[in-house]
Amino acid sequence: MSNLKVVVITGVSSGIGQVTAEKFAKLGHKVFGTVRNKVKAQPIEAVELVEMDVADEDSVQLGIHSIINKAGHIDILVNNAGASLIGAVEETSIKEAKFLFNTNVFSILCTTQAVLPYMRVQHYGRIINVSSVLGFLPSPYMGLYSATKHAVEGLSESLDHELRQFGIRVSIVQPSFTKTNLDKNAPLASSKIPEYDNERNLATHAILKQIDQAPQPDSVADTIITAALNDWQMRHTPSGQASLLSKLRRFMPSGPVDKSIRKTFGLK
Repeated sequence: MSNLKVVVITGVSSGIGQVTAEKFAKLGHKVFGTVRNKVKAQPIEAVELVEMDVADEDSVQLGIHSIINKAGHIDILVNNAGASLIGAVEETSIKEAKFLFNTNVFSILCTTQAVLPYMRVQHYGRIINVSSVLGFLPSPYMGLYSATKHAVEGLSESLDHELRQFGIRVSIVQPSFTKTNLDKNAPLASSKIPEYDNERNLATHAILKQIDQAPQPDSVADTIITAALNDWQMRHTPSGQASLLSKLRRFMPSGPVDKSIRKTFGLK
């Protein structure tokens, strides 16, 4: 196997995806980055942009075919594209919930199913799914987002068992809040229930404060690259808060974890 890989990264128009694409390209890998709209997207040096709507099966198949036609194969798939939402579970419409699951879960299913026939033939591949610390810790007022990330975790672990026989491995990267537009501009559930106003405002304020103090996407991008190129490991948490939370979840009794979550979000 050549040390230089063909890498496909979804959602490179900003944030984690953009920085990850830049870093892979600087290392000399052949990088394709997917964007929803090529005309509006910022060019990234040495990265070829591919127009693709990750929530649309036909668009994904076309995008992956076009990459195969150009590069001949795909070694690494980074499923990074995602959406966020703040609101109580009761306030979240089924339409909003479906949009989140389409963007955060079914998109991974779409892209993975599109690349696997090629990876199986070459008997090699790495799939990196960007999850979140909310994939193992509940977050009040981000219930549906947390649910999508829990789904990503379960899907990834099962997938890794199934694909091992073909020399393909799957890993999860679990960032905490990161200074990105996705986190900063998280939409609020559209039909608000006034009884939740007080706590929702406290939680939203806590979330925005976390994002304000959060690191830039660089360490998440570095973690993705490590997960893709180094010896296989299922879960990767970027250093700092994400690693700390992962240890808390593993080693602390659930009572103190529960208290600490409520304190973080300003809930009584």
